[in-house]
Amino acid sequence: MSEARWVKDVMLPLDDYALVPEDASMVDAYCALEEAQKRLPPGRQASRAVLVVDKSGKIIGKVGQLAFLKALEPKYDKVGDVGALSRAGLSSDFISSMMENLNLWKENFFDISQRAKITRVKEIMHPIDESIDGDAHLSEAIHKIVMYQTLSLLVTRGKQVIGILRLSDLFNEIGQQLKSCANGDSA
Repeated sequence: MSEARWVKDVMLPLDDYALVPEDASMVDAYCALEEAQKRLPPGRQASRAVLVVDKSGKIIGKVGQLAFLKALEPKYDKVGDVGALSRAGLSSDFISSMMENLNLWKENFFDISQRAKITRVKEIMHPIDESIDGDAHLSEAIHKIVMYQTLSLLVTRGKQVIGILRLSDLFNEIGQQLKSCANGDSA
């Protein structure tokens, strides 16, 4: 196994990630994500989000696949956090009944898809400010991803964002280390 155990060795550089301006539409963001997939180095998992930048080029948010889908059905705001409702003890039948009463997903797919042309990413993005230094050890990255319960961290060098550390890349690196240890290799 390689000796690389630093965040900068596992991160995905910003040049390989989808970036969109805050005024981009959901369609623009999807197209940027699709283009970024083509630029990924061989062996890297597909990205599942786009980063949103403000007018000065600062990364201010992230739009993942779930945010895309939720934005297509704005009535979900009336339901609230379905996961929290479930954890609070409400049955899946009750939650399904609520969703049925609100007529969620009763529109045709074409009409729902039209929202993606007018919805701006700044309306649906999740603010992002969790970061980690590129020279940090991977054990710190594990701690931060678990602590923040996030799928990615911005990677910085000083005050400059240089990449993104995705859970999938960190997990793959850890998995390779686990296999190496199981096979008796030294790390």
